[in-house]
Amino acid sequence: MTGRELKLISGNANKALAQEISSSLGINLCDTAVERFSDGEIRVRIRETVRGADVFVIQPTCPPVNDHLMELLIIIDALRRASARRVIAVIPYYGYARQDRKDTGRVPISARLVANLIETAGADRVLTMDLHAGQIQGFFNIPVDNLVPHQIFARYFHETITGSDETVIVSPDVGGTVRARMLAEQLNLPLAVLEKRRAPEGTDIEVINVIGDVEGKRAILADDIIASGATLIRAAQTLFDHNATEVDAYCTHGVFSGDALSALGNSLLKKVVVTNTISHEQAAKSEIVDYISIGEHLAKTVRWIFENKSVSHLFPHY
Repeated sequence: MTGRELKLISGNANKALAQEISSSLGINLCDTAVERFSDGEIRVRIRETVRGADVFVIQPTCPPVNDHLMELLIIIDALRRASARRVIAVIPYYGYARQDRKDTGRVPISARLVANLIETAGADRVLTMDLHAGQIQGFFNIPVDNLVPHQIFARYFHETITGSDETVIVSPDVGGTVRARMLAEQLNLPLAVLEKRRAPEGTDIEVINVIGDVEGKRAILADDIIASGATLIRAAQTLFDHNATEVDAYCTHGVFSGDALSALGNSLLKKVVVTNTISHEQAAKSEIVDYISIGEHLAKTVRWIFENKSVSHLFPHY
């Protein structure tokens, strides 16, 4: 073999997305078996040589998070022992990202622990999308490319929405303002923010104020993760209380835990738009959920990383 070679490997977390990346690059996925022993332990077999290759392991750590995380770690270890030149972990959804700080006493910073595990397994680089907290990049001592989805959502918006003059982008909380502002700037639309405050002690009710003008407008809630859907459902009610005419949600990662799909279907939200960082069979069949593929987006980034080109030049605002 002369020169460097690019290879792709997929775990079991999101094979459909891995196949999209493979097709976009025109490179077949490596012949790999990721199986279980009878006691539940993970067994990985890479059935072709990876010696001297740059190998991209496509494995979001989505539910069941622990299973998919262990698959990722064991695949990385197998590649290291098979003499891969570089191992790049492509983790479109980074599990444990919401445990990024000590918000009370005697709790772990699990996002940092996961970063340590990925490094210890032998990853040389990480490619992910829309981390819940930007500081997670600093938990790693290897390069981390954290792509942002606003260009993807902007394209969807232009393809599906008419009358954009009557639209406002809304952050569901103050902490997500930067994410929402990036989409608002991409679309040249105004921004509003929902401010959440705890009600007087002794109750669990949250009082929400709207900072910005949403009256008579279509509101699009921009967030990174939708799990139970409670935050977005409550936000939609508040926006309608302030005379918004329609509320949609654009979220990067559709976890849809518990009875989220049922709750969303019975809410005031008209549409929930997510990327396919996570594969969710029931959500794909839901009338309220629209999926946007990020396969081509990730494939371009994989190619540029392999060719040692600047990812920030490919996506100027990332």
